[in-house]
Amino acid sequence: MGDTGRDFARRRTHAPHAPGPGADPMPRLALYALVVCLLSVVAAVLSFTRGSGWLGVVWVLLAGLSSNMAWYYLRRARAAQGAG
Repeated sequence: MGDTGRDFARRRTHAPHAPGPGADPMPRLALYALVVCLLSVVAAVLSFTRGSGWLGVVWVLLAGLSSNMAWYYLRRARAAQGAG
């Protein structure tokens, strides 16, 4: 009836792509999370200066979440490099 994804799991037998010798060591998801963190900090500062305190708090929470995500992806990449 519906697609269960089993065909995709069966076809995916190749190894994950390993970066080349000159590749950037920072993983892409960590870079995206860092960009989101920086943009949310800027948005929080703008929100607080324009008098919207509740919206500023939301931006600060998003900055904290994205900062934790960036650290997680960086640590995971370093652990994978050390193990591999």
